[in-house]
Amino acid sequence: MSAADLLLGDAAGMAAAVRAGAVSATALAEASLARIAATDGRVNAFTDLVRERALARAAALDAGGAEMAALPLLGVPFAVKNLFDIAGLRTLAGSKIERDSAPASADGVLVQRLEAAGAVLVGALNMDEYAYGFTTENSHEGPCRNPHDLNCVAGGSSGGSGAAVAAGQVPITLGSDTNGSIRVPASLCGIFSLKPTFGRLPRSGSYPFISSLDHLGPFARSVRDLALSYDAMQGPEQGSLRDPGCAQRVAEPVTPVLGHGIAGLRIGVLGGWFQHNALPEALDAVGRVAEALGARDRVELPMVEEGRAAAFLITNAEAGSLHLEDLRRRAQDFEPHSRDRFLAGALLPAAWVARAQRVRRVYAEAVARVFSQFDLLLAPATPCAATPIGTEWLTLGERRLPLRPSMGLLTQPISCIGLPVCAVPVWDAHPKLPIGVQLIAAPWREDITLRAAAVLEGLGVVRAPVASLP
Repeated sequence: MSAADLLLGDAAGMAAAVRAGAVSATALAEASLARIAATDGRVNAFTDLVRERALARAAALDAGGAEMAALPLLGVPFAVKNLFDIAGLRTLAGSKIERDSAPASADGVLVQRLEAAGAVLVGALNMDEYAYGFTTENSHEGPCRNPHDLNCVAGGSSGGSGAAVAAGQVPITLGSDTNGSIRVPASLCGIFSLKPTFGRLPRSGSYPFISSLDHLGPFARSVRDLALSYDAMQGPEQGSLRDPGCAQRVAEPVTPVLGHGIAGLRIGVLGGWFQHNALPEALDAVGRVAEALGARDRVELPMVEEGRAAAFLITNAEAGSLHLEDLRRRAQDFEPHSRDRFLAGALLPAAWVARAQRVRRVYAEAVARVFSQFDLLLAPATPCAATPIGTEWLTLGERRLPLRPSMGLLTQPISCIGLPVCAVPVWDAHPKLPIGVQLIAAPWREDITLRAAAVLEGLGVVRAPVASLP
């Protein structure tokens, strides 16, 4: 099988082929760079390529000999959202302002860990400005387009991360998720993603959005690839400049338990908020997953609306504070949507923010009680499938809502309290496009979400085909 053919498969297969000598890491890197060159003029997933670095890294792996054989991601190309530090590149975070910053002096921690596992970085990916958005209609870099329908959005804020995997440009990418920015692109682009428990993976070497809410995590086209990349990034952080939000938890590998199935798991389907804020296509996707997993119990999360409101206040306040100096000096250089929300956040009374944090804590305690009765909860990942670029409104029943913030209606209440979520892609619920389902577990139980995802993948209920680009 050629490197170009392998690139459209899974990362585990690529690493096995390199290990067996059937293909070189250099050939895989070249195939990835060639596919990006052939397709990204239409998709616009990438903002930067590191061609020389990628080929040098691949050549080093090819010359490394037998000691390289144990690397789980040997020769696998990957890319990262452009808020991850890449040595020698400016960390743009989707902005115009950061183009004036100094290049990063070192790679972010998770970039280092993937490369230590044998992966080969090929570039940085498009995103919403400063990670504040759900569509990646970036006015500085241009909109990222959904590979399954180039007229539609890829989701955001990690839109480039979702699109690059769906387009077959790379098999693994990294993104960030504050209010849904990993799960929304995964849902709209029809791929798998994992938002780990808050604090599970270190964030050092990434541009922050909301430090009390930010998560980092992977995208892939198979559950095994998701698990391999996640396992490669786990573990305590060393050194003096550690992420203060990192739990410093020992690695708990999930790859060995992917085949353990779901026997004995108590699985519920979230209703209430998660039913009222989704179109029939999203509810149908959840129904297919629920049937396959034998989930019949309906569950309502307590205080979910209050939790989402708290997340909004915390997001706006922290973001406004972080960007206040640039808002004063360079307001004209922000995207208008981002600028207005940052300004509003900077004006929020401190008493409101303090109350939001209290509500968030009480909400987390209430949800924890739900997990005394259930091991896994199912919910739509987005209210709808991908919408045309430029769409301003979403109609839910008799309600007409602004589309951009509403893409996070179903993800924000989950990330607000840091729960681990695997998003899985369902086809055929919508006439032409995929839509995702959230598999949600209690803190530190990423293994449960991935075991359930592996069952669904094995049954053919969820799948992540490479887009047929025209």
